[in-house]
Amino acid sequence: MIRKFSMDNEIQRKDGLIAATAAAKRGDLVVLPTDTVYGLGTDAFSPKGPQKLLAAKGRERNMPIPVLVGHVKALDGLAHRVDPVTKALAEAFWPGALTIIVKAQPTLRWDLGDSNQTVALRMPLNPIAIELLNAVGPMAVSSANKTGQPAATNVDEAIAQLGEEVTIYLDGGQTPGNVSSTIVDVSSGEIKLLRQGVISLEEIRLIVPSIEIVS
Repeated sequence: MIRKFSMDNEIQRKDGLIAATAAAKRGDLVVLPTDTVYGLGTDAFSPKGPQKLLAAKGRERNMPIPVLVGHVKALDGLAHRVDPVTKALAEAFWPGALTIIVKAQPTLRWDLGDSNQTVALRMPLNPIAIELLNAVGPMAVSSANKTGQPAATNVDEAIAQLGEEVTIYLDGGQTPGNVSSTIVDVSSGEIKLLRQGVISLEEIRLIVPSIEIVS
C-alpha cells in the first residue's frame, strides 16, 4: 500500500514527516521534494538503506549516492579536514544548488557505493527537505526515478516509477525541475569545478578566484 502525505495540509505534513523520519531511520525508502527534482532517500548511516536505494533505482555501486544535509555545520562532522575555502563555499551557497565533493571522515560507518573515500554533500533549498533532514540526520538521496528514466518533478511521477518500493511519499507539489547543481570537488586538496549548474562560475570565483575548471 502506497502512503502519500500532502505537505500543504498541516495535519498530513506533521504526520508525514513523522512517518518519513521513522521509515528513513529504519532503512526504508522515502520520496521527498527538493529544490531541483524529487529525491529518493534513506538514512545515510543505515546498514541496508543505501543498498535498497541503489536496487530500487537499478543503479550500480560505481555511481555512489550523494548525501543531503540539513545544516552547514554538518560539513564538519562528515568531511575530513575542512579548510577555510570549503567552509566559505558552504556558507555562501548552502542551502542551495552547490554540491561539494569532499574527502569523507575515515571513521564514518556508511556504505554509499564505490566512493573512493569521498562524499558529495549538498544542503537543499527546500523547507520540507530541511525539516526531514534535521529530524533524520544526513540522508543518502538520489533523484526519484529508475535509472535512465526522467527524474520526477511531482510525486505522482515518482509513484509511477517506484511504486511500493518506497514506504513514504511526501507530496510537496511541483518542483522546479531537472536543474543541475554546480559541482565543486575539494577532495584532493585542490578546488576543481566539475560541473557548472545553477550557480555560475563567476559566483564561485567570488569565493575561489583560482578555481580550476575540469572539462
